Amino acid sequence: MENVLVTGGAGFIGSHLCDFLVTKGYRVICLDNLITGSEKNIKQLKGNPNFEFIKADVTKAFDHWPLAISHIFHLASPASPADFAKIPEEIALVNSLGTLNMLKLAVASKAKILVTSTSEVYGDPQEHPQKENYWGNVNSFGPRSCYDESKRFAEAITYIYLHKYGLDARLIRVFNTYGPRMRKNDGRVISNFINQAIENKPLTVYGKGEQTRSFCFVSDLVEGIYKTMFTEGTKGEVINLGNPEEYRIIDLAEKIKNLTNSASEIVFQDLPPDDPTQRQPDISKAKKLLSWEPKVTVNEGLQKTIEYYKAI
Repeated sequence: MENVLVTGGAGFIGSHLCDFLVTKGYRVICLDNLITGSEKNIKQLKGNPNFEFIKADVTKAFDHWPLAISHIFHLASPASPADFAKIPEEIALVNSLGTLNMLKLAVASKAKILVTSTSEVYGDPQEHPQKENYWGNVNSFGPRSCYDESKRFAEAITYIYLHKYGLDARLIRVFNTYGPRMRKNDGRVISNFINQAIENKPLTVYGKGEQTRSFCFVSDLVEGIYKTMFTEGTKGEVINLGNPEEYRIIDLAEKIKNLTNSASEIVFQDLPPDDPTQRQPDISKAKKLLSWEPKVTVNEGLQKTIEYYKAI
């Protein structure tokens, strides 16, 4: 049985990936420092002989790793806009130094590695939808740069290790993802709207709500991550993973209000600095290389997410 390492494995997406990999017959080592992850997310795996949790920080060097590892899924990083102001240094370091440490571990272990990047590397895009060969329009000196620029560094250092050491690496750019286990207070639009709606509080829309986003349900994303790692011919590839269905934020607010039967009113606040006006993945590469595309409709995914937040 192969050992696979998932960094950030107690986080929102990471915990779902751990579940999925265990069902696929892998022995999963979950590494997380719990800065934004939670052991609640992996409680269903505790006691499973094919799962191990290690509380550790990927920004610390891994000179003596005791276990053989065949695959590394590097997901560790806070990703919520609410965290950008609270823990910017930690975010910058996990995506730079943390990624470098995982690449070094992959070389030492002769492991395949998947590095998780983000649609934020496209910034406020001047190309729509965004293809993998678009270089982006990013502010390197602003409130979002701790995340955007450190992810761009993660991509650059992955490129170096791929070509300098022949490392079997691939990179995904994750677009907006949602679903159960997303932190209630993580500041992302779907968790904000659902929890405001459930409590009949005003739904806060930034700007006029004309900005657009695309939303991928977490189970679809996890399948895409899995396929990116295990499909032949993905070494050296950069692949967008997300749902190309585009929604205006104001329309999303109305949809969630209806699905929750909420009495909430919609209120408008100033748009945060550097907030992208459009975000939509071109996933033609994922379709062609991985035979992957999202299956869960937004209505279906929102309903599951609403049920999760109501239960907690």
